Amino acid sequence: MSPQLLVFGDSLCFHGPEGPCAADDPRLWPNVAANALSGQADLVAGIGWTARDLWWSLTGDPRVWADLRRVDAVVLAVGHMDTLPSPLPTYLRQGLRYLRPDGVRRVVRGAYLAAQPRLSVVMRGRPRVLPARLSVSYLDQSVEALRALRPELPVFGMMPSVHRADAYGRVHTGRAEAAAAIASWAARREVPLLDTPGVVGEHVLSGAGNPDGMHWGWAGHEAVGTAMAKLVAPHLGSGNVG
Repeated sequence: MSPQLLVFGDSLCFHGPEGPCAADDPRLWPNVAANALSGQADLVAGIGWTARDLWWSLTGDPRVWADLRRVDAVVLAVGHMDTLPSPLPTYLRQGLRYLRPDGVRRVVRGAYLAAQPRLSVVMRGRPRVLPARLSVSYLDQSVEALRALRPELPVFGMMPSVHRADAYGRVHTGRAEAAAAIASWAARREVPLLDTPGVVGEHVLSGAGNPDGMHWGWAGHEAVGTAMAKLVAPHLGSGNVG
């Protein structure tokens, strides 16, 4: 029987070199990983998703509840966006989409997007989208819930990725703290982590990925998917990567 992966993620899971793709695009890393394992991947993701969105999805999406009954492994591919600068508090930044009339929304959103790189530099990357302690808290609650539902289910995570995005002034001062906190948590909880920067860091920082300086090109997706399959395979019984 082919293994089923359930991947919770952000846009790094479904953005290619030219923008967002359908979840079943075989070039995306979750599908690369599943194919290497001779299985299939189900992707539950959204633009800008953080560890908090993972928790909300686990507790509020009946589609996820159904998936959890049949999957063979879960990948928590979140935590990357948590580390980004957020000059406006998240509730205000995300609330811009609700402004009316449309003209006001466009003007305000445009002004914020123009100011965000400068503010990220001036404020040295603070505040972040989600503080490291909250990222760890939501990851921990999610793993606890998964293990309560299915104690035998393997759960995997990812170290926060890197970026050179002009949209954030190329500032990423929050990553080191978050990476250390997530690594410490994963060791305590025995959650295997993919070393994302070790796999795709050069691809991103060299400019070989998406022109936005954050998302990955197809070579990056291939590398991450292959590495994830190797991480997951020993926990699926046969331990073989196709």
